[in-house]
Amino acid sequence: MFRFKTILAATAVAVALPMAAPAAAQMEIYENWEPAESVTELTFVKVEQGREETYLEGLKSTWVAANEIQKQQGVVNSYAIYMVPYKEEYNMVLRVTFPSGDMLQPNKERYMKFLEAYGKANIDQGNKTVLELYNKIREIQSVTVMREVKFIGD
Repeated sequence: MFRFKTILAATAVAVALPMAAPAAAQMEIYENWEPAESVTELTFVKVEQGREETYLEGLKSTWVAANEIQKQQGVVNSYAIYMVPYKEEYNMVLRVTFPSGDMLQPNKERYMKFLEAYGKANIDQGNKTVLELYNKIREIQSVTVMREVKFIGD
């Protein structure tokens, strides 16, 4: 009986010890990890079935064109469109990565520079496309902004 209790106790310790180790680990910001300066915005979109190509065509002339100018101006690091098969909540994800969170803040000078490069006519046409096309064939499910975690010393 004593031997059974000893084996049972030893087994309990052997099982519990690995689970306790992560709780004892102390990750400290700027010592073990740090947040990346860049931020990424993800927009999750549900496009009507069979209308994906129509939406992509519109995005190419509006969203992609605007992001390309912002990339040239240093406001955006990169952008991409992802198709998501087998998901009912959304079937496209639009990604934009900014060099810093500052680029998400309103800035008149930056906006005026963009407006000069992109043109008021393109903005007006883009707004018309959103109202007349996008709002009929797609629904924004959510937008999230995130920052990558970078481990120090790896």
